[in-house]
This record gives sequence, structure tokens and C-alpha cells, in this order.
Amino acid sequence: MTPAGLSVEVSEGALVTGARAAAAAGIVVDLRRDAWGHGIDAGVRALLAAGVDRACVEPPDAPRLRAAGLHGVAPHGDSAVFYGLSAGADPAMHASSCILSTKPLRAGEGVSYGYTHRAAADTWIGLVAGGYGQGVARALGNRISVCVEGRMCPVVGRIAMDVCVVDLGPDGSSVVPGAPVSLFGGDGPARRSLDSWAEATGWTRAELAGVIGACVPRRSVA
Repeated sequence: MTPAGLSVEVSEGALVTGARAAAAAGIVVDLRRDAWGHGIDAGVRALLAAGVDRACVEPPDAPRLRAAGLHGVAPHGDSAVFYGLSAGADPAMHASSCILSTKPLRAGEGVSYGYTHRAAADTWIGLVAGGYGQGVARALGNRISVCVEGRMCPVVGRIAMDVCVVDLGPDGSSVVPGAPVSLFGGDGPARRSLDSWAEATGWTRAELAGVIGACVPRRSVA
């Protein structure tokens, strides 16, 4: 199954805000690993817009940095500030997906591999594009919630390679395939969900965002 709905948007406006905060704190931003999965070009544009003239990049990217008018230096300080990945911050990255299909789940019935979750009461579940093959860590199963049409719904059962399952509740029959799902970031209730992702996995927010940003389609927005 192709997880066509899972993608990320990177807010260049948020990166500019982060660049100004980083500069004020004396942080030299780390743009390695494709700007932590955010896209090095977006990172460079944000730094220039904020009046920053230096950053850290991998050697193959040094000519691009110089051509843009930035000096390559060693990183200094916590670059999570630039990306909005500090604890409690709003990330510059927004990971979103969609509902692929829905179905009723009766009380006592299980979902996903090994039936690690069984419904306590009759409900509806939705199949969401995106699994561990796209950076949605397996440890997140039964541990987090995502936003479906403006409300938070728990992820239930084990995370599969390309999909995960959410409990839409007893009124979930109104959710149709293609309905938007927000994993983290953005303007809705899931904007700071990376905090709960980090708690569930033991990974840092930077690791979680960086893996997804490197694995799925990505575009920059204002």
C-alpha cells in the first residue's frame, strides 16, 4: 500500500523566527543532514532573511552555502531553537496525512498485529497513511493521539510499515476516506504533539522530525 497521504510542510516563516531567536542566543545553526530533514535550501533562505551570515553544513554543501553568502563554521548551541524543536515549542515542520478507510470495530475485537489493542466498546477505526517505513516509530503504537478533522484520536494497535490505526470513536462513521490527519505541528490541537512522541519513544524531537522529514514528500510554505 502506498502511503500517498503522508507528507510534511516546512514553514519558512517559523524558521525565520527561529533563526532570529538562535542568533539572539548566540547559536550557530546546524544545517547538516538536509537541515535536520527540513530542507537545506529552506534553512539557508530563513537564515538570510533573519540577517544571519553563518551556519554549519556538511562539506559537500559548503559551496552552496558560500554561493548564498553564508560562512561555514562549526555548530554552537542548541539548533533545536531554530527548528522549533525545543520542549514545548511549535515545530516549523507540520506532518500530515489522511484517512485511507474506516470500518466499525465491535467491543472485544482487536486491531493490527498481535491485537495489542482491543476495543472496550463499539467504535469506528480509521486506517491512516504512514507507518514505521516513513518514520512513524513503532513505539508510538497505543501511546499517542493524532488530530482527525479537528479532534484528537488515539493511535491504537501496533504501527505497521506503511499505515497505522486510529480510534475514531462511536460517531466515527461520519469520517470519510481522504479526511485530513495531523500528526504533529501546524495550527491545530496536534501542534505540540512531538512532546508526547518524544516521551513515548525516548527519541529527541529532532530525531523524530528529522527521520520523517527525510522519508516523506516535503514542501516549503510561507
